[in-house]
Amino acid sequence: SVLSRYENQITILSDYLEEFPETDEPVWILGRQHHLNTDKSKLLLDISARLWFTYRRKFSPIGGTGPSSDAGWGCMLRCGQMMLAQALICRHLGRDWQWEKQKKQPEEYHRILRCFLDRKDCCYSIHQMAQMGVGEGKSIGEWFGPNTVAQVLKKLALFDEWNSLAVYVSMDNTVVIEDIKKMCWSPPQSSSAAHSSAHLHRSALGRNKNMAGFCTGWKPLLLIIPLRLGINHINPVYIDAFKECFKMPQSLGALGGKPNNAYYFIGFLGNELIYLDPHTTQSFVDSEENGTVDDQSFHCQQAPHRMKIMNLDPSVALGFFCKEECDFDNWCSLVQKEILKQQSLRMFELVQKHPPHWPPFIPPTKPEVTTTGA
Repeated sequence: SVLSRYENQITILSDYLEEFPETDEPVWILGRQHHLNTDKSKLLLDISARLWFTYRRKFSPIGGTGPSSDAGWGCMLRCGQMMLAQALICRHLGRDWQWEKQKKQPEEYHRILRCFLDRKDCCYSIHQMAQMGVGEGKSIGEWFGPNTVAQVLKKLALFDEWNSLAVYVSMDNTVVIEDIKKMCWSPPQSSSAAHSSAHLHRSALGRNKNMAGFCTGWKPLLLIIPLRLGINHINPVYIDAFKECFKMPQSLGALGGKPNNAYYFIGFLGNELIYLDPHTTQSFVDSEENGTVDDQSFHCQQAPHRMKIMNLDPSVALGFFCKEECDFDNWCSLVQKEILKQQSLRMFELVQKHPPHWPPFIPPTKPEVTTTGA
């Protein structure tokens, strides 16, 4: 708790600016453009609609005997939850959905929130993420980096049948179009023979057909791209491309921050990044008997934090959500046009075919054996 209070003070002193400056420059938030001079209230509504996950205390001990609070170590896990929650909101409610205090929300909203409650039986809880992290070499209570969180989300998504996400985490700064399409069109839990048969059918008869139950359509894509944008500090050559990512309609923002201080970046204004900060410790909240969740503490209802982009730690992970195949095709076009254009040093590569020197790509499937965590 002492560490948690110390972190809160440092964050408030170093980065917190209560009001946006008077400027004609646009503010970009997760693919939406806002103008401070004309619609500041709309901007603040857009930010408060994002699900905000922070440190919590007094939840059931992780693993039965582990910590009952994630204060001081769980900030990157919380940021990963925020990025994934934004993908689920886009999936079920749409990017333009707005949250208002005390307003009745659709059932899908409460169902999304229940995925992240701090209980061992919730699919993306701090319990599940911390225990799945053990398989990635992280002890419970140890700080995660952006790539580790991405790998944990990729594994946990295999057990989440309601959202049915395809989670692709890029390797070696390279996004492979062929592999993503193979994963998003692959039928769930099918044999390899059925898979190749369905693939042939789709090629011949069009991908929107439901052939013999093998293919039910495109699985919504959560694309995470872990990057290293410099050695000790972010290389200025990447800044324009990094900011461009927040303008894309598919944007889920970025995971990153400062050494041992993780933030969820949702946009930018000029050369300042706008972020949600998990370094506030709140009490555990459970769902009501009717399944609804008291959601006041899951939305940040104050002006957001900002930090200069040059203060960003170079280790980050970009996130994008493509609900339909056309969204992914559009994202590829935007990357070619805005990210890879005339850049001497590319932030990442986008290639059509699976590199021949890589191991074969096999879409991940849910393990047959039920595990208790790691």
